[in-house]
Amino acid sequence: MKSPYITAAGGMYLNFFILGMVNIIFASNMSSLTEQLNTTTSGISLLLSAFGIGKLLTYALNGYLSDKLGRKPLVAFSSILMAIFLIGFPMAPNYQIAFVLAVLMGIANSAMDSGTYPALTESFPKSAGTANVLAKASNSVGAILLPIFITFLATNNMSYKFSFYIPAIVTVIALVLILIARFPNHKNAESDNGSTKQSEENVFLSQPKFWVEGLALIVIGFTSLGLIMIAPLWLPTLGQEVLGMTNTESVTMLSYYSTGAFVSVILLAVALKKVRPVTIMIVYPIITVISLIVLLSVNSLSVAIISAFFVGLSISGVLQLAITVITQLFWQKKGTMTGIISTSGSIAVISLPALTGVMADTTSITAIIWLEVAIAVVEILAALVVMYRFNLLTRKG
Repeated sequence: MKSPYITAAGGMYLNFFILGMVNIIFASNMSSLTEQLNTTTSGISLLLSAFGIGKLLTYALNGYLSDKLGRKPLVAFSSILMAIFLIGFPMAPNYQIAFVLAVLMGIANSAMDSGTYPALTESFPKSAGTANVLAKASNSVGAILLPIFITFLATNNMSYKFSFYIPAIVTVIALVLILIARFPNHKNAESDNGSTKQSEENVFLSQPKFWVEGLALIVIGFTSLGLIMIAPLWLPTLGQEVLGMTNTESVTMLSYYSTGAFVSVILLAVALKKVRPVTIMIVYPIITVISLIVLLSVNSLSVAIISAFFVGLSISGVLQLAITVITQLFWQKKGTMTGIISTSGSIAVISLPALTGVMADTTSITAIIWLEVAIAVVEILAALVVMYRFNLLTRKG
């Protein structure tokens, strides 16, 4: 992925690295934060909802601003807000201020998505899928390293607040890289990486239809994040209640799920050099359906672990692929398209955990997994629509 925008990419990947830490920072510091804010674990969980609300309310606006003002201002803005969150949250004197900071972090996340994904697509036009999936890899590495760092802090009797302050320093470094870096011209990308408009006209035989393939990709935005929310939330419960696993065994199943998710990032980075994203967007949910059905049908610890691994592998990275495809199809409005598809995903983040919580109280854990199977089937159908339309639009079809 040779490009004159390596410095910009480095700053953006650093942002996503820290975002991976932020995504689990509440859960990792649960006891310390409940004491700091004089609240309960449910109060900390509500802060996660505030994070989601901030994302949902601003995705469309940030997408518009990304197309209007350019990618660099949005990416830099996200770094500034994330630094404010990381520095301010451990000093928050009460729950109300902490809630506001969590909303700001959600806004930072939406700005980061709306600016970064289009910028990576424009910076690496020949490897757009790989570039965007590497953002997920950076995110995953951050999520892996934060618990290790927190364990180090606890072992050395250091304050948990360093788990906020050190990432804040890295965020400032990312901001500096972004400010000094050269970004592609979002309005006239051909001036930097070779006539985008001419390239698109050569690729597409007719105008893409937003209400067909665009809508299908928005559905995938919802289903992909919906699958990500449901699986890790309920896999351990399924292991204990249905498969008769001990608590330790069920946690091990979740560990294999996480391993599969990380392996997926590496696999996609290699596969996307030869396989189109639209193809993978069909194959992955098929693997998800098969893995979940096997998980429900075979009462075996070893089979459950293998199934969990493939569930994690097959649901990771689909959102990034959908964003890559929609920004290629509707290249004139990359930021807006990213904002729309991410908004769809945010609706899933807010709604599906609540829905499955009600289902857990009123039905059974197996019903929740069957719901996940149904969501994966919807994703397959939507991906088939995208592939059909993509084949019609390109000479490769």
